[in-house]
Amino acid sequence: MDYHIIPVTAFSQNCSVIWCTETNEAALVDPGGDAEKIKQEVAALGVSLKQILLTHGHLDHVGAAAELAAHYAVPVVGPHKADKFWLENLPKQSQMFGLGECLPLEPDRWLEEGETVQVGQTVLEVLLCPGHTPGHIVFFDRAGRLLISGDVIFSGGVGRSDFPQGSHSDLIASILNKLLPLGDDVTFIPGHGPMSTLGRERISNPFLQ
Repeated sequence: MDYHIIPVTAFSQNCSVIWCTETNEAALVDPGGDAEKIKQEVAALGVSLKQILLTHGHLDHVGAAAELAAHYAVPVVGPHKADKFWLENLPKQSQMFGLGECLPLEPDRWLEEGETVQVGQTVLEVLLCPGHTPGHIVFFDRAGRLLISGDVIFSGGVGRSDFPQGSHSDLIASILNKLLPLGDDVTFIPGHGPMSTLGRERISNPFLQ
């Protein structure tokens, strides 16, 4: 699987295009905004977009999902249903951050722990990693050793847990019990900031010591 990161909005959120190199079928992960910019970069990549994947329900990760799903006529998949209240409250989120109105969003498919998502011939495992939000999920390409971690873990940091239904203890447990066991060699694309590896974070991330 290959990937291309598109930083979007004032939050510098990492929207990712991921695609199967054998079939050229692609998915868009966490399109938080700047729909026109995303359309241009998808076109430049020449991939065939088949679905939109969401790690969690915060506005800066889903803001352009509905518009792009309609544009490409593709389904929205994820997150876990525990984030339904976040997606229902997108209008309030957009008011809170002073952004353009974002209508409530209902995914075509909610995801559960242990399910998989197929992107061409690439299989992505779904892990439920609550803490930043209760329904936050991550996508793991086990064969390619690539993790899309959303706002669970960052290079040198972890996700905030001071939002409604957030939990710092749950967040750290998700990292220690779900992510780090995947292996030190796993590279991850976080929701914000530079990429890193789980091994590097296990040793140096101050929140995990």
